[in-house]
Amino acid sequence: MFEQLGLIGCGLMGGSFALALKRAGLVKRVVGYSKSPSTTERARQMGVIDVEAPSALLAVSGADIVLVAVPVAATEATLKAIRHLVSRDMLIMDVGSTKRDVIDSARRVLRDNVGSFVPCHPIAGKEVSGVEHADPDLYAGKQVIITPIERTQVAQLSRAVELWKALDCTVVQMAPEAHDAAFAAVSHLPHLIAFALVNGIASQEQREAFLSLAGPGFRDFTRIAASDPKVWRDILLANRQELLAQSQVFQRTLQSMEAMIEAGSGDALEQSIAQASDIRSRWRLGSRKA
Repeated sequence: MFEQLGLIGCGLMGGSFALALKRAGLVKRVVGYSKSPSTTERARQMGVIDVEAPSALLAVSGADIVLVAVPVAATEATLKAIRHLVSRDMLIMDVGSTKRDVIDSARRVLRDNVGSFVPCHPIAGKEVSGVEHADPDLYAGKQVIITPIERTQVAQLSRAVELWKALDCTVVQMAPEAHDAAFAAVSHLPHLIAFALVNGIASQEQREAFLSLAGPGFRDFTRIAASDPKVWRDILLANRQELLAQSQVFQRTLQSMEAMIEAGSGDALEQSIAQASDIRSRWRLGSRKA
């Protein structure tokens, strides 16, 4: 059990983490800070945190575990704000969707104490944001990717793994570079495509007529287009190199299928669709078993 969680960022991800720890009896006290005082106050009213801190530094004061749950672009500034109270005995984690940029920030700022930082990415979330949507079940049954570096303390890594497992998460360890490449393909690019598709429809004169006819397929495909703009702006820019590489692969594949349609190549088009259908079906079956 931890004595005190210093929660920096009392939104959906941070708030859900605090609620999950409390329900599991893994923390005695939660001190929280958010850039918006109204968010911090709301978190206290909801029981997400026990004490409102007026600054990130004071949220960390007395904590033996710290969760940085801020947009990835704000990670470095947040670490700078708390570095004077960071110690080797403190476990610090984040929940960012990119890892190389976060780790680079931690190296620059935490320096000798960077071993206390365990980079994490829980594969969980909603298309809505804000502490009012915090859910103690958000992480249950989900994967958490941990990307330790050469200076990560073995003891802190072990504590992080045990903690996430205690929240009913499946923990996977991988290199930061491998993480960012994989999630450019399976998360960041799909979001980019969803944003672009909705904006493309909205740019046309017939947009209202088109949208009025949209059904379950459009709803399911574009659900993630309703995601938080600031959060996803930061993610797409932070992982731009891997994202643009995946976008080029997608464009080549799309152009190939467009050529089949233009040429009227029904057999080739059907084969391409069948391949995608088969891969998707096998992935869905595998994910259910997992």
